[in-house]
Amino acid sequence: MDAAWPAPERHDTGTWVLRAAGGVTQRANSVWPRVPAADAAVAVRGAASWYRQRRLPVIYQIFDHDGAVPLNAVLDSLGYTRQSETLVMSRRAEPRDSLPVGAGVEISEHPSAEWLELWWSVDGRGGAAELETARAILIGCPALYALVRDDDGGPAAVGRLAVVHGGAAVPGAAGGWGGLYCMATRPGARRRGYATRIQQALVGAGAERGLAGYWLLVMASNSVARELYTRAGFREVSRYCYRQERPRRALTGC
Repeated sequence: MDAAWPAPERHDTGTWVLRAAGGVTQRANSVWPRVPAADAAVAVRGAASWYRQRRLPVIYQIFDHDGAVPLNAVLDSLGYTRQSETLVMSRRAEPRDSLPVGAGVEISEHPSAEWLELWWSVDGRGGAAELETARAILIGCPALYALVRDDDGGPAAVGRLAVVHGGAAVPGAAGGWGGLYCMATRPGARRRGYATRIQQALVGAGAERGLAGYWLLVMASNSVARELYTRAGFREVSRYCYRQERPRRALTGC
């Protein structure tokens, strides 16, 4: 997952990975506590200094497991918020994945202007500069991009399949896993099966490359998307949330 969404700036402390992307997406601007730090409080202070040098808020991507208990205790004492609870869902490759890609679904190795415009209109935050940073994140990992059109020929939905293997991004790595990202449907085209067609097309493209399985990330609050992925055979294997420092209010002159 870290390789599938690579932050432009990255600092590995040996235990934690600090990531920055000018504030574009929480994932690319968060601390990944890869293994527990020997002293969580000291590590938290070091991370805070690193992000303040970049004028970014301090955000942690923390998975729900016993090893996160000491870090959560420190963040609780500092008043860090909990937000954006996210499920990690996965499934193994299946014979049915090799079915032909449905008509009207376009697959490419690079995000087109139409693909980017639709995805950013649904999930994006910011203007042209932020979009260019997001594009750099996307193309930082070998991936496939799917776009399906509506009956009038306009883009209706998009999705991305990141191809990674053994922790490093490798094009067409047989036996590796693919990550489904950037699933977005134009508001006026929702509930018409476009998202299902995108998901099936990307999984089919992964089958052509011999992928062993797939994972995806979905907000715990998004019951519609969770139902879609459950029907496609995905099951929850983990979950995480983001923990962010509260904004500090500067003292006034009076």
